[in-house]
Amino acid sequence: MAIRDWPEAERPRERLARQGAAALSDAELLAIFLRVGLPGKSAVDLARELLESFGGDLASLAYSSPRELARLRGIGPAKAAQLSAALELARRALASPMKARDALASPEAVRDWLRLKLGNIPHEVFLALWLDAQNRLIVSEELFRGTLTQTSVYPREVVKRALEHNAGAVILAHNHPSGLAEPSRADEVLTSSLKLALSMVDVKLLDHFIVAGSARPLSFAERGLL
Repeated sequence: MAIRDWPEAERPRERLARQGAAALSDAELLAIFLRVGLPGKSAVDLARELLESFGGDLASLAYSSPRELARLRGIGPAKAAQLSAALELARRALASPMKARDALASPEAVRDWLRLKLGNIPHEVFLALWLDAQNRLIVSEELFRGTLTQTSVYPREVVKRALEHNAGAVILAHNHPSGLAEPSRADEVLTSSLKLALSMVDVKLLDHFIVAGSARPLSFAERGLL
């Protein structure tokens, strides 16, 4: 049955207008974006199928590339582009508090942004969030990708980027595609090397996060590893 044939009180768009977006399920929110379903399937049915194709994990869907999305039944290139644009807007909205005020005053905003940015990337990525003297975000920057070790992440290059951005502090982050957020010995050694190198140019390493899927990113500072 098409959504237009549902009782008005049950239609996702009308419920959103009455109760707010938070009252809707992931499938209902996605259905509003999709607008229409397929023959014999409502937009909500299609949305549920799309989520199930990603293991029921909204984050996995969120990290899909436009090309991957466009291959799914019911989503063509136009819808894939629209969804990717909406997700990028969400990432930028989460970054806004860090630009407007002390990033350390909103640690959950930092975590949420990192989780959305890195959570389901299939390869390792190493990011730096360069901050000014008031700990406000100057820019986020991908520095390295691939297997991250002390030999693949060069402290000299990190220091060079810090000076180019005239940064006063930095928050580092990288992801573990394995889904395990626990730091390895190599992660700890690398963090110590970077902290020492950055201190030589008076740039404070405030934290280093490990992001693994949709779990809460692990903080080196909270673990006492800095």
